[in-house]
Amino acid sequence: MSEYQITCCSTADMPAQYFEEKKIPFVCFNFLMDGVQYPDDLGKSMPFEEFYKKIAEGAEPTTAQVNTQQYMELFEPVLKEGKDILHLTLSSGISGSINSANIAKAQLEEAYPERKVIIVDSLAASSGFGMLVDMALTRQQEGLSLEENAAWLEANRTRLHHWFFSTDLTSFIRGGRISKVSGFVGQALNICPLMNVNSEGKLIPRNKYRGKKQVIREMVKRMEEHAQGGTDYSGKCFMSCSACEEDARKVADLIEEKFPKLDGKVRINSIGTVIGSHTGPGTVALFFWGDERTL
Repeated sequence: MSEYQITCCSTADMPAQYFEEKKIPFVCFNFLMDGVQYPDDLGKSMPFEEFYKKIAEGAEPTTAQVNTQQYMELFEPVLKEGKDILHLTLSSGISGSINSANIAKAQLEEAYPERKVIIVDSLAASSGFGMLVDMALTRQQEGLSLEENAAWLEANRTRLHHWFFSTDLTSFIRGGRISKVSGFVGQALNICPLMNVNSEGKLIPRNKYRGKKQVIREMVKRMEEHAQGGTDYSGKCFMSCSACEEDARKVADLIEEKFPKLDGKVRINSIGTVIGSHTGPGTVALFFWGDERTL
């Protein structure tokens, strides 16, 4: 069985230390803020605190997906080492970067005919994408071959739930994910939308709630309804948030109370600068394994 390397994109929103410890190479998306381009390098070029402060002060960052050349630079050193590659991309429902990854794969497989590159569309985002990468690593350690692992991920990726809420709708309105009318009415009435990533990997607003307390309760309720085994859920639980760790902590505390069999504590990460360019500050996201996601 050929040795293979798992790789991913920065939008998996896991800490730099995680990628270092697990030896997972990743490629950075980019964002443009105040006329300057920065890599989405897990808070190194611009600390998350500074990034979200600038948005709160009116900055409007835009993002750029990974191009073919960047993927070539990520993949080629691995192939030169004599390893195959299992690469997970950000959801195709959110970004077209998978197309660039596939072009790089085709070019490199021509240059290295004895090697194999498999690209898996995660249909995931932020630390939900990170959680899928984490599971790919677990499956590799359990002895799954490159092809078996890719097949497992494609068969199970839509069981990885993503639930989000936001207390600041500004960036969602600007990006067109929430209509202007709904957004401005929502802001005025203190409405917090509860959203999820659907089976096609797209972010969909599902319900609206008055105030933070209610939306936090409802988010945890979704986990009770959808998690594998209900409150007996024994898998991992990841979260990510954008400059609102206190809100994320409230959700995590409730989850740790209601799901006593969790595999470890709830892991809270920061939403990175590319996903954060679209959510802005005030977003809390929850990820867990459960039933099939719907449209």
